[in-house]
Amino acid sequence: MRAIRWMASLLLLAALGLSSSPNAAAQDASAAGATKQQPYTMAEYNSYQAAAAEKNPAAQIKLLDDFVAKYPNSALLNYIYPLYYKNYYAQKNYPKAIEYADKMSALGDKINPAEKYDAYYVRAYAFNAIQNPDPETAKTARTAALAALKVLDQLPKPEGEDDAKFAGEKKQSLIVFNGTAATAAMAAKDYAGAIESYKAVLALAPDDLVSNYKLGQAYMAMTPAQSLDAIWYFARAATSKSATEQQSKSVKSYIRKVIANYQGGTVCDPLIDAEMNELLQLAPNSVDRPASYKLVSSADLDAARKDMTIATVVTDLKAGGDKAKLTWTAACGLEFPDVPGKLIEITAGTDTIELKTAFVTSDAEFEAATTPNMDVIIKKTDQPEAAKLEKGNPVRFTGTLESYDPDPAFMLHWDKAKVNAEDLPKAGPAKKPAPRKPAPKKPGN
Repeated sequence: MRAIRWMASLLLLAALGLSSSPNAAAQDASAAGATKQQPYTMAEYNSYQAAAAEKNPAAQIKLLDDFVAKYPNSALLNYIYPLYYKNYYAQKNYPKAIEYADKMSALGDKINPAEKYDAYYVRAYAFNAIQNPDPETAKTARTAALAALKVLDQLPKPEGEDDAKFAGEKKQSLIVFNGTAATAAMAAKDYAGAIESYKAVLALAPDDLVSNYKLGQAYMAMTPAQSLDAIWYFARAATSKSATEQQSKSVKSYIRKVIANYQGGTVCDPLIDAEMNELLQLAPNSVDRPASYKLVSSADLDAARKDMTIATVVTDLKAGGDKAKLTWTAACGLEFPDVPGKLIEITAGTDTIELKTAFVTSDAEFEAATTPNMDVIIKKTDQPEAAKLEKGNPVRFTGTLESYDPDPAFMLHWDKAKVNAEDLPKAGPAKKPAPRKPAPKKPGN
């Protein structure tokens, strides 16, 4: 996604016609001749006119080269350089277009703000058309784009133009130059500068898909990566009104990966789904990430898992609040060994065996338990003998914690479980078959 996508072609066409009109120098000449001696000769002027009137690009470049060779310090260079950079831009020779746009802006006080704006505008387009610019080219492009923003403030509203129209044109130019500065900063690996400029674009066009996505990339590229901010702007890109269904789907898929990496790749899918849903609902409402929006990090989860047992998990989850949220994020998807319980119900299905047990940690709790708070799923193919367990007996199992229902109907849901072999019903001794009596002999045998 390149920044040039947000630039309007009509604005560029307008910029290409701002200066270097074949009549402009003639008007200046007429005015100058009426008051004082012209700063150039008639031969010089005619040479410029010939170059301006030439329609063949290669022939025009030759005429311009001849002019500069003959008149290197001409007062008409402010008309010559625009012919150069617009010719090269039309030929898609963007480095040469940039070269002559820079020569134009280097004239400094010899040119007016409108002429500087024209050069900077075409230069911005030329830079954005270059694939994979080198860092030095990118640095100079950012410097030029930032200088253009200052020139833009110097442009007066044309006489007779509607205020709203002028404000709209200025806004579009601000987007172009800030966007170019941001793109250039990214190419130069100046991520702090990119963040500043992308935010300037979003202040004007908050729903812009490209700027939101690129801003997320800039935060990811920081050292260390600013993952939460990156995730926020990726989500704004995914929910942009201009995003296609495929773009939104692709960005959402990438967000899941960034979240998983931020959380150490250990958080279970249902939790990431919930985090994604919350994020995608919040992100469209604010350009800046609210301080209240946070995700637990892999460091937070590692700390929560230290000394974690199923007993501490149950205690924290029943307590509720932030502690319960952190504990659940850390515990979901983990396998816990030998979880103790009292078997309250047992249901054998076609493929699975479901145990409803009460979590207990003492004899007193075992005796008092009458209501299950753990739902345990065992595959019949893994442990068919579990179907013979009897209600009311103690049972230990190892399983993966999949989800939970908070109070008042607290319930832990387990998958991929296996009952401790010692708790399975023992098969009795095999019965010996009854001895067969010999058949009576027939008479005569």
